[in-house]
Formats: sequence, C-alpha cells, structure tokens
Amino acid sequence: MATRQVIRQRRRRRRLMLGATVAVTSVGVLVYLVMALLPGHKVDAGPAAATPLVTNQPTVAETAGTPSPRTTSSPSPRQSASSSASPKDTASPKAAKPSATGAQKSSRGSTTPPAAGRIRPNTSYQGVATAYEAGVGDGACLFGPSPDMMIAAMNTTDYETSRACGAYVLVRAANGKSITVRITNECPLPCAPGQIDLSQQAFAKLADLKVGRLSITWSLVSPSSIGTMSIRYKTGSSAYWCGIQVIGHRNPVARLEVSTGGGWRSLPRTSFNYFISADGSGCGKAIRVTDIYGEQLTVSGLAVRPNVAQPTRVQFARH
Repeated sequence: MATRQVIRQRRRRRRLMLGATVAVTSVGVLVYLVMALLPGHKVDAGPAAATPLVTNQPTVAETAGTPSPRTTSSPSPRQSASSSASPKDTASPKAAKPSATGAQKSSRGSTTPPAAGRIRPNTSYQGVATAYEAGVGDGACLFGPSPDMMIAAMNTTDYETSRACGAYVLVRAANGKSITVRITNECPLPCAPGQIDLSQQAFAKLADLKVGRLSITWSLVSPSSIGTMSIRYKTGSSAYWCGIQVIGHRNPVARLEVSTGGGWRSLPRTSFNYFISADGSGCGKAIRVTDIYGEQLTVSGLAVRPNVAQPTRVQFARH
C-alpha cells in the first residue's frame, strides 16, 4: 500500500511540473508573438543602438499653444526670398498719381558756376538805348505775350544764341532815370554790342520817344518780386523729339539737362530759346536747370505736353 501511494505522488508531481513548464513556455511564446505584432516594433537578435525618436504627433507644449521649433511660423530662407520678391508682400509705397495741378517733384542744389557768358553778374556795360514797337511783347525768345511791356531786345552779340533770354537788366540813362526790363527779343544788326532796343513803353520811362537814341549803362539784376518758374515743351514734342523751354526764371539760364537713366545729358540751346533733344533722349524725364550762378533746380514728373507752360514749385535764389 505504501509503495503504491508513493508512486501516485511521484506521478502527480511530474504532471504538475510538466503543466508548469508548458504554461511558462506558452506564456513566453505568447509574449513573443504579441511583441512581434506591435506596429513599428523590430525584433533584433542583438541590442539596437539608441536613436532619437522622431514623431509627427503634437507635443503637450504645442497643444497648449506654444509652438515648438518644428512648428514655428517663421518661413524658411527659400520662402523668405520668394515672399520678399512678391509685389503683394512688399511694403514699398506706390508711385504718386499725377494730379490736375501737376505731380512734379522739385529739388535744389548748387554746383560750380558754368562758363560765364558775355553778360556777367556785377558788371556794368555801356551802350545806347533805342525803341521799337513790341506789340504784345513776344519775340525771338518765344516766351509768348508778355504780362507787362517792360521788355527789351538784346543786340545779337550779347543775345548770345538766346543765352540772354529772360534776363532782367537794370538800364540807367544819363539823365538819372532808370528802368528794369526783361529780355524777350533779339535786336539784329545794325544793333551794336552793348545796345538795347527797349519797348516804346519802357523807353518812355527814360526819355521822350522823339529822342530816338539814348546813352545808357546797364547791368544784370535779380528781381525780388517774382513767382516760380515754368517748363514748356515745344509744339511737336514727343517721346522721340522734344524742345524744352524755361519760363519765368529769375536769373539767366546757363544750362538745361535731362535725365537719361544713366546720368544727365546737357541739351544744346537754339537761337529761339529751346533746348533740343533731337533723338528724344530724356523727353518726359527729370529736368535739371542751372543758372549763371551755378544753382541747380531739378524738376521731375512733368509730362510731354506740347505748348503748355507747366508750373513748377521752384525758383532761383536772388543775387
């Protein structure tokens, strides 16, 4: 009896041990299978090297409203370049549209005085005064009708290819009387150097018209009461050819230049007081005017409007 009981106990222990072994083995197999089936899990035979975990899931900081470096709103360098080049993203101001009163921009500068012409500042000249019927006051300078008749024609020599046009001259007679006139015309030969042909109205301020000829001295002046100057394009002007005239300037004009994109170009002056751009260079572009004292006035924004006196906002300084 004792022997059979011992045998039964041994068989029971074997079954328990076998069952435990099978159970442990089954659990191990199950764990292995579960781990193998996990997404993104890789089973290696040896230990793997530690690498940063890259994920596209938002972090707690991002979900709380604080952007991480990965989700920052700053554009990349390539995006910055493309957005900077886009006109809609630039902050540069728009060009001003021309208004009915003109949209020109004006500036003032100074340079060394250009080569002096025959009529120089602070110089007194001797000659004779004569008189002519000036009509409405127009003349070789092509300014058009004059607002007053205190005007004169300069002899051809001192007219100097219209360089004298618009100059204000103080004329003094031997009898002590004086008058300031504006040069609007040319007095051809036999007018001699130094001679000024006054309008009859101006001559009458100095002496009776019956006198005919009057000994005078005269000099250049810079009047105080004068408005701003104007620019006029000649009839027939376009983007391919243009003549430019300065009107209402206080001091004689020595040079007129136009902007050509690559710099300033000086235009030749004609005897009829227009500066000509024969190939259209600078027509409708910025204009720079220099007086005999070296002061420069720059005006931009004027369209090519033939035979229209376009006012500016500038005037030469008084001397």
